Amino acid sequence: MAWSVTGPFVAVSTRRCGNSVSLVFAGVCSHGPGITGRSEQADPAVRDAFYENFHRMRDAIEATRPDALVVVAAEHFANFFMNNMPSLAIGMAEHYEGPIEDEAWLGIERRRIPGNAALSKRLIERIMRTSDVAYAEEWLFDHGIMVPLHFLTPRYDLPIVPVNINCQGPPLIPLDRTWEFGCALREAIDNVPERIALVGTGGLSHWPATPDSGVINEAWDREFLERWCLGDREALCAFTDEETYREAGQGGFEIRTHVAVAGACAGSKGRVWFYAPIPIFAVGCTIATMEVSEAGLAGNDPSGDER
Repeated sequence: MAWSVTGPFVAVSTRRCGNSVSLVFAGVCSHGPGITGRSEQADPAVRDAFYENFHRMRDAIEATRPDALVVVAAEHFANFFMNNMPSLAIGMAEHYEGPIEDEAWLGIERRRIPGNAALSKRLIERIMRTSDVAYAEEWLFDHGIMVPLHFLTPRYDLPIVPVNINCQGPPLIPLDRTWEFGCALREAIDNVPERIALVGTGGLSHWPATPDSGVINEAWDREFLERWCLGDREALCAFTDEETYREAGQGGFEIRTHVAVAGACAGSKGRVWFYAPIPIFAVGCTIATMEVSEAGLAGNDPSGDER
Protein backbone atom coordinates (compact mmCIF):
# COMPACT_ATOMS: atom_id res chain seq x y z
CA MET A 1 0.00 0.00 0.00
CA ALA A 2 1.42 3.38 -0.99
CA TRP A 3 1.96 5.84 1.83
CA SER A 4 2.31 9.60 1.88
CA VAL A 5 3.25 12.16 4.49
CA THR A 6 2.18 15.75 4.67
CA GLY A 7 3.37 18.42 7.00
CA PRO A 8 3.70 22.16 7.38
CA PHE A 9 6.35 23.76 5.22
CA VAL A 10 8.90 26.22 6.53
CA ALA A 11 9.84 28.37 3.57
CA VAL A 12 13.41 29.57 3.43
CA SER A 13 14.77 32.20 1.09
CA THR A 14 16.94 30.87 -1.70
CA ARG A 15 20.06 33.01 -1.87
CA ARG A 16 20.72 34.62 -5.20
CA CYS A 17 23.92 35.03 -7.14
CA GLY A 18 23.61 37.79 -9.71
CA ASN A 19 20.14 37.59 -11.26
CA SER A 20 19.78 33.82 -10.89
CA VAL A 21 18.22 31.58 -8.29
CA SER A 22 20.75 29.01 -7.15
CA LEU A 23 19.07 25.94 -5.61
CA VAL A 24 15.73 25.56 -7.40
CA PHE A 25 14.73 22.00 -6.48
CA ALA A 26 15.59 19.40 -3.84
CA GLY A 27 14.33 15.85 -3.46
CA VAL A 28 15.20 12.22 -2.86
CA CYS A 29 14.33 8.96 -4.59
CA SER A 30 15.15 5.26 -4.65
CA HIS A 31 17.48 3.63 -7.16
CA GLY A 32 17.31 -0.17 -6.84
CA PRO A 33 18.24 -1.96 -10.08
CA GLY A 34 15.00 -3.94 -9.96
CA ILE A 35 13.07 -0.70 -10.49
CA THR A 36 13.94 -0.88 -14.19
CA GLY A 37 15.32 -4.41 -14.51
CA ARG A 38 12.35 -6.29 -13.02
CA SER A 39 9.52 -3.88 -13.74
CA GLU A 40 7.31 -6.51 -15.39
CA GLN A 41 7.36 -8.64 -12.21
CA ALA A 42 5.99 -5.96 -9.89
CA ASP A 43 2.35 -5.42 -8.91
CA PRO A 44 1.22 -3.15 -11.77
CA ALA A 45 -0.89 -0.87 -9.58
CA VAL A 46 1.90 -0.11 -7.10
CA ARG A 47 4.59 -0.02 -9.80
CA ASP A 48 2.64 2.41 -11.96
CA ALA A 49 1.93 4.71 -9.01
CA PHE A 50 5.65 4.71 -8.23
CA TYR A 51 6.54 5.48 -11.84
CA GLU A 52 3.91 8.20 -11.97
CA ASN A 53 5.60 9.98 -9.09
CA PHE A 54 9.00 9.59 -10.71
CA HIS A 55 7.48 11.33 -13.74
CA ARG A 56 5.94 13.93 -11.45
CA MET A 57 9.40 14.64 -10.05
CA ARG A 58 10.78 14.92 -13.59
CA ASP A 59 8.10 17.47 -14.49
CA ALA A 60 8.81 19.40 -11.30
CA ILE A 61 12.54 19.53 -12.02
CA GLU A 62 11.97 20.61 -15.61
CA ALA A 63 9.57 23.34 -14.45
CA THR A 64 12.38 24.95 -12.43
CA ARG A 65 14.52 25.25 -15.60
CA PRO A 66 17.75 23.98 -14.03
CA ASP A 67 21.13 24.39 -15.71
CA ALA A 68 22.45 21.25 -14.01
CA LEU A 69 21.34 18.40 -11.76
CA VAL A 70 23.49 17.46 -8.77
CA VAL A 71 22.92 13.79 -7.92
CA VAL A 72 24.05 12.64 -4.47
CA ALA A 73 24.40 8.87 -4.72
CA ALA A 74 25.97 5.91 -2.94
CA GLU A 75 29.11 4.00 -3.84
CA HIS A 76 28.59 0.45 -5.15
CA PHE A 77 32.24 -0.31 -5.98
CA ALA A 78 31.72 1.05 -9.48
CA ASN A 79 34.54 3.61 -9.23
CA PHE A 80 36.09 3.27 -5.77
CA PHE A 81 37.33 0.21 -3.94
CA MET A 82 38.73 -0.62 -0.53
CA ASN A 83 42.25 0.28 -1.71
CA ASN A 84 41.04 3.88 -2.07
CA MET A 85 37.59 4.68 -0.67
CA PRO A 86 36.93 8.40 -0.22
CA SER A 87 34.11 9.29 2.14
CA LEU A 88 32.99 12.03 -0.23
CA ALA A 89 33.76 12.57 -3.90
CA ILE A 90 32.46 14.74 -6.74
CA GLY A 91 32.75 14.15 -10.47
CA MET A 92 34.54 16.80 -12.51
CA ALA A 93 34.15 15.74 -16.13
CA GLU A 94 32.57 17.03 -19.31
CA HIS A 95 30.74 13.75 -19.76
CA TYR A 96 30.09 10.42 -18.05
CA GLU A 97 29.11 6.96 -19.26
CA GLY A 98 26.67 4.44 -17.89
CA PRO A 99 25.31 2.10 -16.89
CA ILE A 100 28.29 0.04 -15.87
CA GLU A 101 25.99 -2.98 -15.49
CA ASP A 102 24.65 -5.24 -18.23
CA GLU A 103 22.13 -3.23 -20.24
CA ALA A 104 19.60 -6.05 -20.57
CA TRP A 105 19.78 -6.87 -16.85
CA LEU A 106 19.22 -3.25 -15.81
CA GLY A 107 16.80 -2.40 -18.59
CA ILE A 108 18.71 0.80 -19.47
CA GLU A 109 20.83 1.31 -22.60
CA ARG A 110 24.43 2.44 -22.18
CA ARG A 111 25.04 6.02 -23.23
CA ARG A 112 27.09 9.16 -22.70
CA ILE A 113 25.68 11.65 -20.20
CA PRO A 114 26.71 15.32 -20.24
CA GLY A 115 28.56 16.86 -17.31
CA ASN A 116 29.87 20.35 -16.62
CA ALA A 117 33.51 20.25 -15.56
CA ALA A 118 33.75 24.00 -14.94
CA LEU A 119 30.70 24.01 -12.68
CA SER A 120 31.96 20.95 -10.81
CA LYS A 121 35.31 22.64 -10.25
CA ARG A 122 33.71 25.77 -8.81
CA LEU A 123 31.50 23.72 -6.50
CA ILE A 124 34.45 21.60 -5.36
CA GLU A 125 36.63 24.62 -4.68
CA ARG A 126 33.90 26.20 -2.57
CA ILE A 127 33.13 23.00 -0.64
CA MET A 128 36.83 22.52 0.12
CA ARG A 129 36.73 25.64 2.28
CA THR A 130 34.81 23.73 4.94
CA SER A 131 34.65 20.05 3.96
CA ASP A 132 37.20 17.53 2.71
CA VAL A 133 36.08 16.15 -0.63
CA ALA A 134 37.81 14.08 -3.32
CA TYR A 135 37.16 14.57 -7.03
CA ALA A 136 37.42 12.47 -10.16
CA GLU A 137 37.71 13.43 -13.81
CA GLU A 138 36.73 9.89 -14.84
CA TRP A 139 33.49 8.42 -13.56
CA LEU A 140 31.25 5.54 -14.61
CA PHE A 141 27.61 5.63 -13.60
CA ASP A 142 26.02 2.50 -12.16
CA HIS A 143 22.35 1.89 -11.33
CA GLY A 144 22.60 4.26 -8.37
CA ILE A 145 22.59 7.19 -10.79
CA MET A 146 21.29 5.65 -14.02
CA VAL A 147 17.95 4.46 -12.61
CA PRO A 148 16.99 7.97 -11.39
CA LEU A 149 18.23 9.56 -14.62
CA HIS A 150 16.18 7.08 -16.64
CA PHE A 151 13.06 8.65 -15.14
CA LEU A 152 14.16 12.19 -14.32
CA THR A 153 16.18 13.13 -17.43
CA PRO A 154 14.96 10.66 -20.08
CA ARG A 155 16.48 12.77 -22.88
CA TYR A 156 19.83 12.80 -21.07
CA ASP A 157 20.29 16.43 -22.03
CA LEU A 158 20.72 17.97 -18.57
CA PRO A 159 24.33 18.25 -17.31
CA ILE A 160 24.95 16.06 -14.27
CA VAL A 161 27.28 16.70 -11.33
CA PRO A 162 27.66 13.34 -9.56
CA VAL A 163 28.35 13.35 -5.82
CA ASN A 164 29.41 10.11 -4.16
CA ILE A 165 29.09 9.17 -0.49
CA ASN A 166 30.77 6.01 0.75
CA CYS A 167 27.91 3.87 2.02
CA GLN A 168 29.83 0.59 1.70
CA GLY A 169 32.55 0.93 4.37
CA PRO A 170 33.05 0.64 7.24
CA PRO A 171 34.39 2.98 8.36
CA LEU A 172 31.57 5.25 7.26
CA ILE A 173 31.35 9.01 7.48
CA PRO A 174 29.21 9.89 10.55
CA LEU A 175 25.70 11.15 9.87
CA ASP A 176 26.35 14.53 11.48
CA ARG A 177 29.27 15.09 9.12
CA THR A 178 27.05 13.99 6.24
CA TRP A 179 24.59 16.71 7.27
CA GLU A 180 27.43 19.25 7.41
CA PHE A 181 28.55 18.18 3.95
CA GLY A 182 25.01 18.89 2.74
CA CYS A 183 25.30 22.37 4.26
CA ALA A 184 28.63 22.89 2.50
CA LEU A 185 27.12 21.70 -0.78
CA ARG A 186 24.25 24.17 -0.41
CA GLU A 187 26.65 27.01 0.38
CA ALA A 188 28.61 26.16 -2.75
CA ILE A 189 25.44 25.99 -4.87
CA ASP A 190 24.33 29.36 -3.51
CA ASN A 191 27.55 30.88 -4.81
CA VAL A 192 27.27 29.90 -8.47
CA PRO A 193 25.09 31.68 -11.02
CA GLU A 194 23.61 28.48 -12.47
CA ARG A 195 20.20 27.20 -11.48
CA ILE A 196 20.79 23.89 -9.69
CA ALA A 197 18.45 20.99 -8.97
CA LEU A 198 19.52 18.56 -6.25
CA VAL A 199 18.46 14.92 -5.90
CA GLY A 200 19.69 12.41 -3.33
CA THR A 201 19.21 8.75 -4.15
CA GLY A 202 19.56 5.63 -2.03
CA GLY A 203 17.94 3.21 0.41
CA LEU A 204 15.89 2.94 2.39
CA SER A 205 15.90 -0.49 4.08
CA HIS A 206 17.26 -3.27 1.90
CA TRP A 207 19.63 -6.21 2.04
CA PRO A 208 21.17 -6.39 -1.45
CA ALA A 209 23.08 -9.48 -2.55
CA THR A 210 22.13 -11.43 0.59
CA PRO A 211 19.60 -14.19 1.35
CA ASP A 212 17.38 -11.41 2.76
CA SER A 213 17.19 -9.56 -0.55
CA GLY A 214 13.58 -8.47 -0.96
CA VAL A 215 13.02 -8.00 2.76
CA ILE A 216 11.86 -4.45 3.57
CA ASN A 217 11.42 -2.97 7.05
CA GLU A 218 8.46 -0.71 6.35
CA ALA A 219 8.15 0.55 9.93
CA TRP A 220 11.80 1.64 9.98
CA ASP A 221 11.45 3.31 6.59
CA ARG A 222 8.43 5.27 7.75
CA GLU A 223 10.19 6.40 10.92
CA PHE A 224 13.17 7.63 8.92
CA LEU A 225 10.95 9.49 6.45
CA GLU A 226 9.02 11.13 9.28
CA ARG A 227 12.28 12.48 10.69
CA TRP A 228 13.45 13.51 7.23
CA CYS A 229 10.25 15.44 6.53
CA LEU A 230 10.67 17.33 9.79
CA GLY A 231 14.19 18.34 8.72
CA ASP A 232 15.26 17.46 12.26
CA ARG A 233 19.06 17.30 12.30
CA GLU A 234 19.29 15.79 15.77
CA ALA A 235 16.70 13.10 15.05
CA LEU A 236 18.17 12.18 11.68
CA CYS A 237 21.71 11.99 13.00
CA ALA A 238 20.62 9.90 15.99
CA PHE A 239 20.53 6.71 13.90
CA THR A 240 23.55 4.58 14.74
CA ASP A 241 25.21 2.37 12.15
CA GLU A 242 24.62 -0.63 14.43
CA GLU A 243 20.89 0.11 14.58
CA THR A 244 20.69 0.78 10.86
CA TYR A 245 22.50 -2.44 9.99
CA ARG A 246 20.21 -4.43 12.29
CA GLU A 247 16.94 -2.82 11.22
CA ALA A 248 17.58 -1.76 7.61
CA GLY A 249 20.44 -3.92 6.38
CA GLN A 250 23.72 -2.86 4.84
CA GLY A 251 21.70 -1.05 2.18
CA GLY A 252 20.29 1.17 4.90
CA PHE A 253 23.63 2.95 5.15
CA GLU A 254 22.50 4.82 2.03
CA ILE A 255 20.33 7.08 4.19
CA ARG A 256 23.42 9.31 4.07
CA THR A 257 22.29 10.57 0.67
CA HIS A 258 18.97 11.67 2.18
CA VAL A 259 20.67 13.23 5.20
CA ALA A 260 22.93 15.26 2.89
CA VAL A 261 19.90 16.66 1.04
CA ALA A 262 18.24 17.52 4.35
CA GLY A 263 21.42 19.34 5.38
CA ALA A 264 21.39 21.24 2.10
CA CYS A 265 17.84 22.37 2.92
CA ALA A 266 18.39 23.03 6.64
CA GLY A 267 15.43 24.90 8.08
CA SER A 268 12.95 23.40 5.62
CA LYS A 269 10.32 20.69 5.78
CA GLY A 270 9.86 17.81 3.41
CA ARG A 271 6.98 15.92 1.87
CA VAL A 272 6.72 12.31 0.78
CA TRP A 273 4.99 12.02 -2.56
CA PHE A 274 5.19 8.22 -2.64
CA TYR A 275 6.38 5.38 -0.48
CA ALA A 276 5.65 1.67 -0.79
CA PRO A 277 7.61 -1.50 -0.10
CA ILE A 278 8.01 -3.31 -3.43
CA PRO A 279 9.74 -6.63 -2.67
CA ILE A 280 10.57 -7.50 -6.28
CA PHE A 281 12.44 -4.17 -6.44
CA ALA A 282 14.11 -5.21 -3.15
CA VAL A 283 13.70 -1.79 -1.52
CA GLY A 284 11.21 0.53 0.09
CA CYS A 285 10.52 2.79 -2.89
CA THR A 286 10.43 6.50 -2.17
CA ILE A 287 9.83 9.80 -3.94
CA ALA A 288 10.03 12.87 -1.68
CA THR A 289 10.84 16.57 -1.94
CA MET A 290 12.15 19.27 0.35
CA GLU A 291 11.04 22.91 0.31
CA VAL A 292 13.75 25.30 -0.86
CA SER A 293 12.22 28.74 -1.45
CA GLU A 294 9.56 31.26 -0.48
CA ALA A 295 8.12 31.11 -3.96
CA GLY A 296 6.89 27.53 -3.59
CA LEU A 297 8.90 26.39 -6.58
CA ALA A 298 7.45 23.66 -8.73
CA GLY A 299 8.45 20.31 -7.37
CA ASN A 300 7.75 21.38 -3.81
CA ASP A 301 4.22 22.59 -4.47
CA PRO A 302 2.67 22.88 -0.99
CA SER A 303 -0.82 22.79 -2.46
CA GLY A 304 -0.26 19.73 -4.62
CA ASP A 305 -2.21 16.53 -4.06
CA GLU A 306 -0.38 13.71 -2.32
CA ARG A 307 -0.35 10.16 -3.61
